Amino acid sequence: MAKAFASQGDMTEKKISFTEVGEGLYAFTAEGDPNSGVIIGDDSVMIIEAQATPRLANKVIDCVRSVTDKPISHVVLTHYHAVRVLGASAFDANQIIMSDMARGMVAERGQEDWDSEFQRFPRLFEGHESIPGLTWPTTTFNDKMTVYLGNRRVDLMHLGRAHTAGDIVAHVPDQNVMFTGDIVEYHSACYCGDGYFGEWGNTLDRIKAYGVDAIAPGRGDALVGQEMVNAAIENTRDFVDSTYAAAARVAARNGSLKEAWDAVREACDPKFADYAIYEHCLPFNVARAYDEARGISHPRIWTDKRDVEMWEDLQS
Repeated sequence: MAKAFASQGDMTEKKISFTEVGEGLYAFTAEGDPNSGVIIGDDSVMIIEAQATPRLANKVIDCVRSVTDKPISHVVLTHYHAVRVLGASAFDANQIIMSDMARGMVAERGQEDWDSEFQRFPRLFEGHESIPGLTWPTTTFNDKMTVYLGNRRVDLMHLGRAHTAGDIVAHVPDQNVMFTGDIVEYHSACYCGDGYFGEWGNTLDRIKAYGVDAIAPGRGDALVGQEMVNAAIENTRDFVDSTYAAAARVAARNGSLKEAWDAVREACDPKFADYAIYEHCLPFNVARAYDEARGISHPRIWTDKRDVEMWEDLQS
């Protein structure tokens, strides 16, 4: 019997931080757990990322209520992953926004992703009984959409594929602050199991071109100041490139997935082993990098059964 996923044994509650990254803009972070963002407009509030359950979403709401009593009108979901979207009902927002592609991913693999992540992250899914079902958007867009919260403008943009096919970012021009979802991480491993290694770097370049003054990343601390922003972008790039290059060398010589695992560990452990959720992400990252290097362009669907089979293969 293969040992458990690293995340299955992580049952320690994480310390929450609520950091102002611009005037009326906040990053809700929790030591490598999924982050959320808060954008306070003239009359209402936009939430970026809904958390895994209504229970966790209520922790975000408690933080929001510590700084404003304005109603929550919009929830923006940067992609389809269960740990990001299944808490949406708690916000009671009129608008739930995703990209067209992200909605398509919910239709294609939303239930499978939920079942898979439920198995991987027992702590994040405590209180799962209150999840009413898959989260579907009320509004979608293709490349760009602008929302006005009174006079405050929020640009929602699909800048390219990276963490998933349908990733979007939210940019607030009046403060030059961006909420990037899992395209950018800070001292937290990137989850690449549904990613596009060959395109991730170009998407990072498009984010970097904005020269933002702060980023609320997908995981890890808020990034305040261009020096910290750029360091996180380049560190994310190094993580993604290091993972793919090692796996691709093995795939090029028709090596096995286990050999790719060993090669990625050799390349990445010295640089990233102390990052949050590193051990959890690694098997999924290796499997996806190995697939992409062998020409499988569209990530295969993860299921609770496939998760276990892959993990057992790597432990054999």
